[in-house]
Amino acid sequence: MKIKITQRLINSLAVEAKAYRVHDTIQPGFFIRVLPSGHRSYMVTWGRNKNATLGRVGVLTLEQARTEAAQYLADAHAHGEPLAIKQGRQGASLPSLRDFIHDTYLPWFMAHHRGHDKTKHTLDNNFGAIRAQRIDAITGRDLEQIRTAWLQAGNKPATVNRKMGTISGVFTRAVEWGLVEVHPMDKVKALKVDSKGSVRYLADDESKRLRAAMDARQDEARTERDSANTWRLNRGKEPMASLMEQQLTDHLKPMVLVSLNTGMRRGELFDLNWSAVNFTTKTLTVEGDRTKTGETRHIPMNKETLATLEAWKKQGTGSGFVFPSQTGGRLDDVKTAWRGLLERAEVTGFRWHDMRHDFASRLVMAGVPLNTVRELLGHSDIKMTLRYAHLAPGTKAAAVELI
Repeated sequence: MKIKITQRLINSLAVEAKAYRVHDTIQPGFFIRVLPSGHRSYMVTWGRNKNATLGRVGVLTLEQARTEAAQYLADAHAHGEPLAIKQGRQGASLPSLRDFIHDTYLPWFMAHHRGHDKTKHTLDNNFGAIRAQRIDAITGRDLEQIRTAWLQAGNKPATVNRKMGTISGVFTRAVEWGLVEVHPMDKVKALKVDSKGSVRYLADDESKRLRAAMDARQDEARTERDSANTWRLNRGKEPMASLMEQQLTDHLKPMVLVSLNTGMRRGELFDLNWSAVNFTTKTLTVEGDRTKTGETRHIPMNKETLATLEAWKKQGTGSGFVFPSQTGGRLDDVKTAWRGLLERAEVTGFRWHDMRHDFASRLVMAGVPLNTVRELLGHSDIKMTLRYAHLAPGTKAAAVELI
């Protein structure tokens, strides 16, 4: 399509199933490319199959893009090819990495992905050495040097790979949107990491101590409540509800028991609503918009989970969040109570997330097929579940006996 390109026209360009171009009648060789993803780029052509991307619509202004196009075409007429191509340079109006991240990339990322707070934190706090550079000036060597500095500072290879994956996503979009021609990480290989690694789960004695600590914590809470009520009665004050008849004194024990028996992620547990708990079918439903993979999954409740949640429901309102905060909203922190429980149980090196590993490990050691474990955990790829494969009873021993 050929038409005079104006800002009004640009604002009206619709997204279609296939990419298309709009050629300018004012500046021959100047055009806009519209992709099915909605991304629009200013481009220039000076011969058959000779095109260059000037920049993304919204990053460059129409006037800047026309000026760049005119320079490309003048160079091509004088030298046979634009100097920007011959010398490997791009438009001087390209943004710095900092500006691209905050003005263009993060707004897009926040609209399409969950977990954007973590991504923003990683980008804001780990790439200071290159943030001021123009985005097309950053090289693979720049990123290699940053990575080396992280390793020298004691970062583990898996942590380094995660950080590099975050910045790689930035450059992937920059290439797709036409700001840079080559991804600077094309030749930067990920560090080798032990994909299986060590899996932290509770030994039998640790499990017993943890459960005993939960019971002791509850007994202590009941005693403290009775002592407090005695003090209040002696002073003519209204006593608080006794905890002696309560099976569960607060949220910690039921949360731990549900975690150990379902393998739910902490965020999924915090998001769990009573409407997702079906006591008839004995299942918990984790909605796709609250999972890491974006897929809904249904988790069967075993006897302990069922009994725990039945008792917990009787003590609350039975609506809204299963484990609400003190104000009734979403709970977002159990660090203090969890840390105190571990100290009481004398269990070390065990994070809240490790209860998910404990759940999976016990299933595999009981002979449950890995694909079933994958479905229960909500892994999108069996590779994630394979870290537990070595725990399967007798598998390797039986194999070597065959020879």
